[in-house]
Amino acid sequence: MVYQSRTRKSRHPLVKWAQRSDELCITVELPDAKNVKLNLEPEGKFNFSATSGVDNTPYEIDIDLLDKVDVNDSESSITSRNICYIVKKAESKFWSRLLKQEGKPPVFLKIDWDKWVDEDEQDENAGDNMGFGDFDLSKLNMAGGAGDIDEDGDDDDESGTDEENNEEVINANGGPEVATGESEVKA
Repeated sequence: MVYQSRTRKSRHPLVKWAQRSDELCITVELPDAKNVKLNLEPEGKFNFSATSGVDNTPYEIDIDLLDKVDVNDSESSITSRNICYIVKKAESKFWSRLLKQEGKPPVFLKIDWDKWVDEDEQDENAGDNMGFGDFDLSKLNMAGGAGDIDEDGDDDDESGTDEENNEEVINANGGPEVATGESEVKA
């Protein structure tokens, strides 16, 4: 019996990207990545390789970015969910596309609409930064229990009696006055 050796082909992980006039954000979606290797060259050559999964499946990306980049001012962050690379552009301008190659982009490359800002909207969002501190807490979907605040900002717990719901307010003479559900007009 003859055994054939199986060569393992590399797969392409999902890659999302967004841009500002001065930088790109390239996010490689690869949970539990191991042996991560990132290489960025000034001419815009971007290489990524890693393994993931129980069987250490190899993943690889080799792309040519549209224009030159500043390697020294670019930075990366590797988390258990993804690899984020903030790439500083050599020239501060919006790119018409990410890749040097024209035509339809590869199927693994997607626009990151959560971080995308149009060229004409960049000035409005000048305080926004694509960096690693850019967390949108509303997207965390943090579930809570009883007594949560509803959409109106009210406490959901409405079990209190009228006496418990009375508020102390200051009257015209500066003294406290208990407000009830009844409205009084004082002269």
